[in-house]
Amino acid sequence: QVQLVESGGGLVQAGGSLRLSCVASGITFSFYAAGWYRQGPGKQREMVAGISRDGRTNYVDSVKGRFTISRDNAKNTVYLQMNSLKPEDTAMYYCNVGPTSDTYYPNDYWGPGTQVTVSS
Repeated sequence: QVQLVESGGGLVQAGGSLRLSCVASGITFSFYAAGWYRQGPGKQREMVAGISRDGRTNYVDSVKGRFTISRDNAKNTVYLQMNSLKPEDTAMYYCNVGPTSDTYYPNDYWGPGTQVTVSS
C-alpha cells in the first residue's frame, strides 16, 4: 500500500522558515517525480514546486528565490525548504508523487497534508 506522510508544518511569523518533509512508502520512490502543492482558504490547489526523477526543479513564480525543493531517494523523502515566509503562503501543503514534476494526474499519490500558517 502506497503511503505519503508529510511533516514539518506549523505556525511561524512572517520572515521565518519552515522545512517540510514527505516520506513515501510502498513505491520505488526514485522512479517518480515529486512535488508540493498548496491550497489556501477559498483558493484552488496550486503547484508550489516540483522535482523530476533526475533532480530538475520547477517553482511557481511567487516562491522563486524563497523555497527550495530537494529529494533524497535513499530515504524515500522529498523536502521543501521555505524561507522568508509571507502571510500569503498560509495554506495546507500536500506532497505529490507521480510521473511528472510540472502537473498532476488522477492516479498520482497524495499525502494528507500539513498546515502552514504564517502570521503577520
